Amino acid sequence: MSTINIALLGYGTVGKGVYEIINSNQERFLTLLGQNVKVVAILVKDIDKHIPPKEGILLTDHFEDIIQLPKLDVVIEATVGVEPSFSHITRAIQRRCHVITANKEMFAHHGQEIIELAKTYGTTVGFEATVAGGIPIIQTLNKLLNINQVQKIEGILNGTTNFILTKMREEGLSFEEALSLAQELGYAEADPTNDVEGYDAFYKMMILSQVCFGQQPDWKAVFRKGITGITPDQIKHHDTTNLRIKHIASITKTEQGIEAILKPTIVQPSHPFYNVEGVENAVSIHANIVGNISLSGPGAGMYPTASAIVEDLIHACRTDVNEWHTSAVSQTSIV
Repeated sequence: MSTINIALLGYGTVGKGVYEIINSNQERFLTLLGQNVKVVAILVKDIDKHIPPKEGILLTDHFEDIIQLPKLDVVIEATVGVEPSFSHITRAIQRRCHVITANKEMFAHHGQEIIELAKTYGTTVGFEATVAGGIPIIQTLNKLLNINQVQKIEGILNGTTNFILTKMREEGLSFEEALSLAQELGYAEADPTNDVEGYDAFYKMMILSQVCFGQQPDWKAVFRKGITGITPDQIKHHDTTNLRIKHIASITKTEQGIEAILKPTIVQPSHPFYNVEGVENAVSIHANIVGNISLSGPGAGMYPTASAIVEDLIHACRTDVNEWHTSAVSQTSIV
């Protein structure tokens, strides 16, 4: 029986989650794909801080050790930053590997370029994990866009900021106290700037815009405001009138182009995001035929993002499962 060989680039919270899901669901993979799925290599930044999770797995801090493996089918990229992630993904595609990424900053910058390169080499690109954690928003949009025209997307796209705002309202914590709690629970990084200043949600907005509208707005023209200026008094004041503050991204297609705004927004009980609490993300899609579709789910933590990666893995393997080890097909699939 053949085996699908996988390399993990990055072994932090998300990378460990991906490995655990793959390792503990072997029977499920065999049922779905008729093949074994095996992590054969893991790339880490500091090899002295890690040990291989299982005997026989290559643990290395040199990408060359991975890309030169004699048999490699899928590369899962779970690191941060534009480089060297983009270079690694590019070389994996040129090696004719299917690629899956959770790196929203890199994909916001280079997503379309990666997809075009994959077309050339006949591989698939999975990027569900770049947006909204465990919500299958990319797959939903890909299916919806067959005939519907999306006019607007709104979303709570960062679980960390939503958690902070929830704790400030429910427990009367200051911003600093709620942030500290988020860090203790693993929802926020030691340097939380990307989350609390809105950069993380911004990159996700750009990816959604590219998927929905085939283009991104001028990044410099996007209004972006984080949540660091929100005070307990502001939240308490709005709470007394049954209003809540949510950090909402909005992307709208207009005659003038794509308009994108990310800012703290006051919502009423009738708003679809009013009851989206804690680390949950939510996305509301406004389309011309189906109307409004809202999805919500966990957006921070080990398993939501890892789950999205593994679902992309299943989609990638199913695209050509009967000819997995043959020459590349002529057209890429976006999974």
